[in-house]
Amino acid sequence: MRLTVLGSGTNVHPKRAAAGYLVETDHVLLFDFGPRTLANLIKAGADRHRLQHLFITHHHTDHFADFFTFFFDALFHAKFVAPRPALTIYGPRGTRRLFGALLKAMPGFSSAPFRVTVTELTDRTIRLGKTRVTARTVTHSPGLHCQGYRVEHGGASLAYSGDAEYCEGLVALCRGADVAVLDCSFPVQRPGRGHMHAQDCGRVAREAAVKRLVLSHFYPVAERYDVKAQAGREFGGRITIARDRLKIAITRPSPASPKSR
Repeated sequence: MRLTVLGSGTNVHPKRAAAGYLVETDHVLLFDFGPRTLANLIKAGADRHRLQHLFITHHHTDHFADFFTFFFDALFHAKFVAPRPALTIYGPRGTRRLFGALLKAMPGFSSAPFRVTVTELTDRTIRLGKTRVTARTVTHSPGLHCQGYRVEHGGASLAYSGDAEYCEGLVALCRGADVAVLDCSFPVQRPGRGHMHAQDCGRVAREAAVKRLVLSHFYPVAERYDVKAQAGREFGGRITIARDRLKIAITRPSPASPKSR
């Protein structure tokens, strides 16, 4: 399994794209599609015209705005350049209603030469070939269903929080994950509602016993502090600061060598 960070910032960050994470297993999966992530998807060498599975964590536009440009491009390419496979959009409650309305309002949708399906995942697991994807509710914004995702393939596992506060659902989602990509919007000194600060991320990683913590989704204020050290107050494992177009190989851990007798 391979993770490519397409966006490690927020909509207001001057140097980082907003949320977007490409995961490659026996399928190509995209988690969130925030502003400026489409350009990084192209720079990463991924074929956007073969993308079939898009997972949205919640319905704040900083997590799906680049879908509009992507979809318009997909329509043009499929009509005039080459056919593309069907596209499935997965998301929390309300995704079918929201994306159904958005797609119908987009010029050319009614004559799209490929199938588009919208599927709501609520605290359940689906299987795509040899890949398992689990959605689990997390706490972020009042009145809005938000969820994180867990991907498992070949014995390796990746958890992605989306936007989230510390909550039991998030700890459960991350339990034992090889890599956990967590919402580190703020430093401890400047916490913000609906998101975690760095020490919260460390707490989730410690309680979930993850092997590697990746801090991401930074607001500009987070750059002024040593958020890695703050997370390290809670979590003693490996900590990585995400950056746009960072690639991480996630492999099945090697079995421990037998102890000498």
